[in-house]
Amino acid sequence: MNTRNTQYTFPPSVVSQIAQLPELPMTEIKVLWKRLFGTDTPNHNRQFLERRLAHKLQLIEFRKTDRNLLESNERRIKTLIEKGKLRSREKDYRPLAGSVLIRDYQDVEHRVVVEANGQYEYESRRYASLSAIAREITGTRWSGPLFFGLKAPVKTKVKKGAKR
Repeated sequence: MNTRNTQYTFPPSVVSQIAQLPELPMTEIKVLWKRLFGTDTPNHNRQFLERRLAHKLQLIEFRKTDRNLLESNERRIKTLIEKGKLRSREKDYRPLAGSVLIRDYQDVEHRVVVEANGQYEYESRRYASLSAIAREITGTRWSGPLFFGLKAPVKTKVKKGAKR
């Protein structure tokens, strides 16, 4: 087997904005910073500013398109208002769009990209669940969140008086 090199494709507007950052005059970098962060630039290190701006542009773009995250947050807010506390986060393990999940399995590095539409990309193919990808990699049924380390293994409780 070989290692996988899959790249996430960002929306063209984000790619073009980020690609233009090195060509922008420093005055425009400062104006963009002020518009995105609402403050003056914290320093004059161009590389630092470009990286932070690129990150902020990606966050803004993904925030627009990630309906699952918005719906999940709305449910959590409603629960908090109704009950005064939140339930434990049982199935709320989904990472942000654009995240890359990496798992070494049998000396091969496997990379999965979380997409904004709720799907996952693995080896240039789309999957609806991490469990389907874990099965593709191992050949056996796995909990995808467990396989990729997003969820801790469940510890079984031993009842008092039970024999081990």
